[in-house]
Amino acid sequence: MVARALPGGTFTMAEDLTVTRMGYGAMQLAGPGVFGPPKDRDAAVAVLREAAERGITHIDTADFYGPHITNQIIKEALHRYPDELRIVTKVGARRDAQGGWPHARSPQELRQAVHDNLKNLGLDALHVVNLRVGGLDSPEPGSIAEPFTALTQLQQEGLIRHLGLSTVNAEQITEAQSIAPVVCVQNYYNIANRADDSLIDSLAAQGIAYVPYFPLGGFSPLQSDELGSVATRLDATPMAVALAWLLQRSPNILLIPGTSSVAHLRDNVTGAALTLSEDELTELTSIAP
Repeated sequence: MVARALPGGTFTMAEDLTVTRMGYGAMQLAGPGVFGPPKDRDAAVAVLREAAERGITHIDTADFYGPHITNQIIKEALHRYPDELRIVTKVGARRDAQGGWPHARSPQELRQAVHDNLKNLGLDALHVVNLRVGGLDSPEPGSIAEPFTALTQLQQEGLIRHLGLSTVNAEQITEAQSIAPVVCVQNYYNIANRADDSLIDSLAAQGIAYVPYFPLGGFSPLQSDELGSVATRLDATPMAVALAWLLQRSPNILLIPGTSSVAHLRDNVTGAALTLSEDELTELTSIAP
């Protein structure tokens, strides 16, 4: 792998956990609505292999994508996994018959989810498991001590190496850290939705990775006129500018753009290498209210 050639370089979350800041999000490898099989399984396999060949060492997934299907495709495409590859998964939700995303955070449900991830990915231990707490795009207040403690038990059993959090607020992060170390936080954030600005800075000071995602059906930063204007001036796509802005926003930000297309994956990697000037950064930062 040639990780050093990727935009943003690498980030070390723990002694045995260094990943490329340019990662890949596998959510779109399942069928429509992240439910059922993809229309073209061979294309899904191809995009994962392209990611690995380009030196991406951070793949984000969850066994409730599909459910099970995305992880099974990852295993088909990449197992036996390259030594450098780190797979980050999520637990704390499931899929219902209508394609919904109900919580699944009891100790029994979390244990089953970890074992499902291990089986479908073909791993003996999971590199990172994020506890998903809130909804699709915002945290839900309340204690997370019980589910996070349940995950620490699985970590002590050797089934999980590192723990992270998804869709949480600052109080929940602090509570989790009182129980066990947290190596990453995955929340809704982009150039136009920046409620986590101060949280990102706090996590950066602690050496904790921040992994922004753009939820399906939510406001896209690509709908911003200002972003489009900057992209036109730079002869780049809005997605390229949005990704480049994130990489330059803070050194602890890791990207996981998702796609089911090899061509789009290549565009994302190339686009994220764009260097924005101070004036362009200032203009783009002003997009958020």
